[in-house]
Amino acid sequence: VQPNNYSTFYDDQRQNWSIMFESEKAAMDFSKQVCIAKCNSCPVLDSVLCQDLLLGEGQAAEGGDSLEVAYTGWLFQNNGLGQVFDSNLNKDKLLRLKLGAGKVIKGWEEGMMGMKKGGRRYLIIPPAWAYGAQGVPGRVPPDSTLVFEVEVRRVKLVKDCSAVDGQSVSSRDSAAPSPVPSSEGLSAD
Repeated sequence: VQPNNYSTFYDDQRQNWSIMFESEKAAMDFSKQVCIAKCNSCPVLDSVLCQDLLLGEGQAAEGGDSLEVAYTGWLFQNNGLGQVFDSNLNKDKLLRLKLGAGKVIKGWEEGMMGMKKGGRRYLIIPPAWAYGAQGVPGRVPPDSTLVFEVEVRRVKLVKDCSAVDGQSVSSRDSAAPSPVPSSEGLSAD
């Protein structure tokens, strides 16, 4: 996914292709279908499939960072989207979660790493990374693959240092990110 309704991808011969879409929605719909096609072409889905729909801005979220998220979750049935089993889009409250805290399914912890404020991502999560063999009675059947569309509305990045008095430094919001060193400028030593 690229800004201004572009997507780029590589084909089997490693040729690079770019596509421009007439709208942001058309670009997102195409990206969702690509993710579903990836899932359907896997003999066994053993990890989370992530497909960015919108990249967002600011610093990427990492373990320990807090996110506020709007989402919808579907069951993956008959090689595509099945019924919605959970959503907070029509609710007043966003889901608050801290990456790495283990309070959400493992597939969310994995799939939301690197997201930025305003970013939207499509996640296809295999049963082992979701609710497994037990499922969720009345909502998610056992051994269900799940699909989520998630949008990060707020990111609170945690600074990994302490103040002089020993008190931890307060979190900083992604609205004013600090510069991050680039790995390109680092030597092997």
